[in-house]
Amino acid sequence: MRKDAHMMLNTENKIPEDTAKKPGKDYDDDSISERNKSLGTPRSRPVSELIKETVQLHEKLQHQERPKLAELKSDEQNQSVKVAQMKAAFDSAQKTPEKPIERKPSMRKDMRRVVRQSKFRHVFGQAVKNDQCYDDIRVSRVTWDSAFCAVNPKFVALIIEASGGGAFLVLPLHKTGRIDKSYPTVCGHTGPVLDIDWCPHNDQVIASGSEDCTVMVWQIPENGLVTSMSEPVVILEGHSKRVGIITWHPTARNILLSAGCDNQIIIWNVGTGEAMINLEDMHPDVIYNVCWNRNGSLICTSCKDKSIRVIDPRKQEIVGEKEKAHEGARPMRAIFLSDGNILTTGFSRMSERQLALWNTQNLEEPMTVNEMDTSNGVLLPFYDPDTNVVYLCGKGDSSIRYFEITDEAPYVHFLNTFASKEPQRGMGYMPKRGLDVNKCEIARFYKLHERKCEPIVMTVPRKSDLFQDDLYPDTAGPDPALEAEEWFDGKNGDPILISLKNGYVPGKNREFKVVKKNIGLLLLWAPAPGRPAAPHPQHSLGPSPCVSVKVCSVIIAHWAPVVLKDVNPQTARSYHT
Repeated sequence: MRKDAHMMLNTENKIPEDTAKKPGKDYDDDSISERNKSLGTPRSRPVSELIKETVQLHEKLQHQERPKLAELKSDEQNQSVKVAQMKAAFDSAQKTPEKPIERKPSMRKDMRRVVRQSKFRHVFGQAVKNDQCYDDIRVSRVTWDSAFCAVNPKFVALIIEASGGGAFLVLPLHKTGRIDKSYPTVCGHTGPVLDIDWCPHNDQVIASGSEDCTVMVWQIPENGLVTSMSEPVVILEGHSKRVGIITWHPTARNILLSAGCDNQIIIWNVGTGEAMINLEDMHPDVIYNVCWNRNGSLICTSCKDKSIRVIDPRKQEIVGEKEKAHEGARPMRAIFLSDGNILTTGFSRMSERQLALWNTQNLEEPMTVNEMDTSNGVLLPFYDPDTNVVYLCGKGDSSIRYFEITDEAPYVHFLNTFASKEPQRGMGYMPKRGLDVNKCEIARFYKLHERKCEPIVMTVPRKSDLFQDDLYPDTAGPDPALEAEEWFDGKNGDPILISLKNGYVPGKNREFKVVKKNIGLLLLWAPAPGRPAAPHPQHSLGPSPCVSVKVCSVIIAHWAPVVLKDVNPQTARSYHT
C-alpha cells in the first residue's frame, strides 16, 4: 500500500518535460498555472494529507485481516480437539479388550448363507446323439396316463400302436438306430396295452396290463426277440374291466399288483398263478396309481375322488386317508419316499400344478406345497431313494424338473430344469444299477416322442475320474429278500443292497417257472384207432377254450389222450394234434 501511495504522489507532482526549465529561459508562475489548467491536471495536495490517507488505508486493511486469522485459529483448535478425542477413544478401546466391537456380517457372507449347499445343485441333463436313439417307432396313442415305457439294465420296452390287439416292443439297449417295421413284438393281448413293468428280480420277465381285462407275464429270451411272441408264461384273470396299473413287489419274489377300472386291487402270486389278495370296496372311483413303500409292507393309492390312501394289503385295511389332497379335478399321483413320507402331484382348484409332501403319521396338513405352473399335463414322479431326488415329467411337456428332498424346511428344494423342444408322450426310468458310474451319471430317462425314443442322461459334474462314494451309496440289487410265501405269511424284508464301485455286472437270471397249485388235465387229443371222429372238445364247450375234467371224461371214449400235463383248469387250453 505504501508503494501505491508513493506512486500516486509521484504522478501528481510530476512535471511534464516540456514544462521543465531549460537553460537560458525563465518561466513565470502564471504561465505555469495556465498551462496546468489547460492540461487538466488535478490540484496539488500537501504531502502530509497523502501520508495520513495511506496510514488510514493501511489500518483498515489490518482490521479486515484480523477476524480471518481468529477464525483460522479457532478451526485449528477444533481440529486438534477432535484428533485428541479420537486418540483417547482408540487408547481406551485398546485398554479395555473385554468389550469387543460388534461387526455386522458382510453381504457376501449373507449370500453364502442364502444359497443352500447341495452336491446336486449343478446336475444337468443332456440328450444323446441321434445315432444313439431308437427311431421309427409308432408310440401308442391310447388316452391313458401311464409312462408307456419300462427300462432295465438289459432291455427297453415300449408300448406301440398295433392293429387287431395290443402289442409292445422289447429292444436290447444296444439296438439303437432305425427300428424296422417287421421287428418282432410281444402281441398276446386282444386289446390295447395300457401299462408294462419289468420284474426287479429278473431282467427277462415283464408284466403287461391291457384293455382286455387280463394281466400277462412274459419271459423275454436273453438276447432279445427273434420272432414275435404271443404266448405268455402265465395269464392272470380276475379283473372285470380294463387293467391300467401294473407294479411288482420291491423285495419279495413273484408278487405282482394290478389295479383296474373296476376299482379293485389284486395282488397275485405269479409263481402259482393265484390271486392271493383282493382289495375291494376301498375305492369308490377310478384308481390313478398305486405305489409300494421301501420294504413292500404298505401301499399308497390316489383315486379320482381326490383322496390318497395308505393301505396295509395283508390286513386289508386302510391305515391312513386324506380327502381332497389336491382340490383339482385332474389326475393325481402319489409315491412313497424312503423315509416313509408320501409325495403327491396334482392340481389346485385354479388348475395350477402342485407338488406336496405328506407325513403318513399326520395326514391332516401337508408338510409343504409347491405350485409350479398352469399346464394341464399329468406330472409323473420318478424317485431315486439313494439320492432323495425326485424327477417330475409332465405328459405333453417338453421339460423335466427335479427336486431334492431333505429333512430341513421347506423340505422340497428345486434344483433345475432340463428343457427340450419336443413334447414327451411317455417316459422310462432306468434303475440305478443300469447307470454308468464312471461318468457320474445319476439318472437316465427314455423320452418317448411321436416316432422315436430318446435317452436323456442326468450328470453331476466332477473333475475326478475316481468312483464317487457320495453319489453312489449301496443300492437295491436284483436278489429278492423274501419268497412270496414268506411275505404272505406276514414277514417283511428290506432290499438287499449292492455296491456299484466296480460297476454292475448282471448275473445269469434263473428261468422263470410257474407251478400251478390247482391241478387239472391238459389233454393233447388224437382220434383213437377204429373210432369215428367226434367233435373237437372246444366246439362242445362253446367259445371258451377251457376244458373241464367232466367234459374230458364224457368225450374220452372217442379220443385218445396222448400227453397229460398238470395245469390250472382256469387257464388250460386244448390243442388238436
